[in-house]
Amino acid sequence: MKLQKSHPIMSHFPNIAYNIVAIGASIGGQEPIIEILSGLPVDFPAAIIVVQHMNPFYPSRLADILRRYTVLPVEQAKSGQIMRPGTVYTYLQDRHLVVDANGTLSLLESPKMNFVRPSVDKLFMSVGLNYGIRGIAVVLSGWGRDGALGVIAMKNYGGTTIAQDETTSEYFDMPSAAIDTGKVDFVLTPEAIAKSLSSLVMTELVA
Repeated sequence: MKLQKSHPIMSHFPNIAYNIVAIGASIGGQEPIIEILSGLPVDFPAAIIVVQHMNPFYPSRLADILRRYTVLPVEQAKSGQIMRPGTVYTYLQDRHLVVDANGTLSLLESPKMNFVRPSVDKLFMSVGLNYGIRGIAVVLSGWGRDGALGVIAMKNYGGTTIAQDETTSEYFDMPSAAIDTGKVDFVLTPEAIAKSLSSLVMTELVA
């Protein structure tokens, strides 16, 4: 059943079709994340949230790594932080990362989902619920099925969904599970994902 509804653009964001891009990955996901972010222009206007499964006992260094490869500002997410346009936010180890309708990020210690924390499904579900047609979800390389339920939620609320193709995925489990839902709009290489995001997001809305 479609739950699509109107989601007004956030007042502090430019007049663009999409406010937020949520990227989920697991093992083998760092390289495509880098390739996608390095392919985005300095004036890319949507906020980007990145979640990747990692060992919960080691601090995440993803923000430091990504800063070497993208012209966009990169920050490790903090609870209560309000997203800014054109900024990349990365996860904190052993916390779910979600976003509310006002653009506020939250780091949660709630139970694991799909045996992991952070969960891609948790992130995608929050984006679908709160951003609907103004959200994009991207599923990249990884083991397991995390992200599949989130892709369904994104489509139920009218969002756009993308999965990495099999040829470029080190581990195709997560993209394959998402594709098998029948709710993925595009199956692309990381290079093509970057181009598609630029094309989709950097389209001004007609007044």
